[in-house]
Amino acid sequence: MSDTPTPDAPLKGVARIEAYLKTLPDAPGVYRMLGADGTVLYVGKAKSLKKRVSNYAKSGGHTERIARMISETCEMLFVTTASETEALLLESNLIKRLKPRYNVSYRDDKSFPFILLRQDHAFAQLLKHRGAHTTKGLYFGPFASAGAVNRTLNTLQRAFLLRSCSDSVFETRSRPCLLFQIKRCSAPCVERIDAAAYGELLGEAMRFLEGKSRAVQEKLAKEMEGAAETLDFERAARLRDRIRAMSHVQQTQGVNPSTFAEADLFAIHCEGGDVCIQVFFFRAGQNWGNKPYFPRQTADLSPGEILETFIGQFYDERPAPALILLSDDIPNRTLLAEALSMRSERKVQITTPERGEKHDLVVMARTNAREQLARRMAENSAQRELLEGVADLFGLETVRRIEVYDNSHISGTNAVGGMIVAGPEGFEKGEYRKYNIKTQDLTPGDDYAMMREVLTRRFARLVKEDEDAKSRRPDLALIDGGPGQLAIACQVFADLGVEGVTLAAISKGAERDAGYEHFHLPGRPPFRLDQKSPVLYYLQRLRDEAHRFAIGTHRKKRSKAIGANPLDEIAGVGAGRKRALLQHFGSAKAISAASLADIESVSGVSATLAKKIYDFFHPGGGAG
Repeated sequence: MSDTPTPDAPLKGVARIEAYLKTLPDAPGVYRMLGADGTVLYVGKAKSLKKRVSNYAKSGGHTERIARMISETCEMLFVTTASETEALLLESNLIKRLKPRYNVSYRDDKSFPFILLRQDHAFAQLLKHRGAHTTKGLYFGPFASAGAVNRTLNTLQRAFLLRSCSDSVFETRSRPCLLFQIKRCSAPCVERIDAAAYGELLGEAMRFLEGKSRAVQEKLAKEMEGAAETLDFERAARLRDRIRAMSHVQQTQGVNPSTFAEADLFAIHCEGGDVCIQVFFFRAGQNWGNKPYFPRQTADLSPGEILETFIGQFYDERPAPALILLSDDIPNRTLLAEALSMRSERKVQITTPERGEKHDLVVMARTNAREQLARRMAENSAQRELLEGVADLFGLETVRRIEVYDNSHISGTNAVGGMIVAGPEGFEKGEYRKYNIKTQDLTPGDDYAMMREVLTRRFARLVKEDEDAKSRRPDLALIDGGPGQLAIACQVFADLGVEGVTLAAISKGAERDAGYEHFHLPGRPPFRLDQKSPVLYYLQRLRDEAHRFAIGTHRKKRSKAIGANPLDEIAGVGAGRKRALLQHFGSAKAISAASLADIESVSGVSATLAKKIYDFFHPGGGAG
């Protein structure tokens, strides 16, 4: 294909890139390559923008991926920076934010969980925390997963008896809760322990989380021996249980390092064009879990190049530890260390250990990466076979994206619709969507009307999106229901002009037993699959996942509605005044029946606010 433009066509590809070379500076910076519709194709950084971009203007020597990217480039944007380090930081930020098609794709934006010891209360709370560190307290982490945090929290409760309840629950307790009964809390809420003794427990927990577990255990062991000598066997048993809990935490953490206290370890394994990167977190001399990642667009890159790009994005929104261990060396190790040091505001060392304990840990992590990738490749192979079976069943050439729809409600209240997505890599939970039913004149329990609203909102948006959104167009839309729901879906598609999407419905048999599902397609009689068919089992899983998602969304909405308080809707009634009103009257219902004078008598409630509260519950009425 020639890049020479016609009188009516703009410059494109090599010709367009060459046009920038005359004005580009010999300075560090970041460049973006854009497609015809303005979509960012690629983000890169350079020590010299002029030299780097000139490489793209060459007619040959490019990999297939880069050659395709060059041919699609219609425009470029440039930002010069003061140094190559700043260019690297900006590149990582833009890749993470824009997710360009031809960059190595890091697809996990979820923040890592921490353990937080709150210090803004007389009795510190022990809890799991995600997000910004805005609450006053001590943060320990990151942990690889919520499961790793929950397991550690459970054993920490057994070992140190710190409270986990919220402040509102703490302040309203009149007797110990179940956690006290099962010896996981010291019940400071009802004064079963004083502030000084609770502070000792807190100090022990802090030392344990800081890696001084041996000293804490030795101290408790001495106390246990002393209690036994004085025949205080009940206290000795409690101390024994706490020591066992601490030992359990250490056992579940697996291998713990002795030559360093804090580090993140990245190990990579590449096979058959697929990549797995295992990330291990070590804090306070303890292993706080690991997590696998499977970056995309890596086919023509070396393991070191993949690691470098991945790590830059990984630490875009989180601080790096003092030490980063790698299984493979990276091309710009010094530059990346300098960039991470600048971002974290402390020195960060990046190393590829070749001997000793660190090397042994890297070997262990690489083995994990290889085994995890093997499992994923096996799962993907099975998944591809199932999708081929689905394609054969519904007469499709290929199936890359399946969307499944279901509704949930109780007598029409708190109605929601749910959409789940599945593809070659299994369930794509980042693509799930919930739809709060907005139709005002909806007949309670009208499933057809709910399905019509959900499908209309989903596909009306899809019809309006540009060509670049075709990857989000389903090959198959599967409705949980029978002929009625399918007819509604066909009508919505006809009204919107949706084409290229196959519609089907799945309904349970007469006895609603699994294995007797009927499938409904437009213009065809219902049919069933063999009960032992893997495709039937797969479609059942999709239907059940949609049902689980819709039910879960409905329950959350219902719980929120149950917990809602009318006082939240009144301007000027904050948490403190709300608490005072509820403590005075006992409930929102009692407040609604109270006279204006009674409301004015509540501490902290002015006459003006009292009138506002009274008028809220008595619109159009006079003061009682």
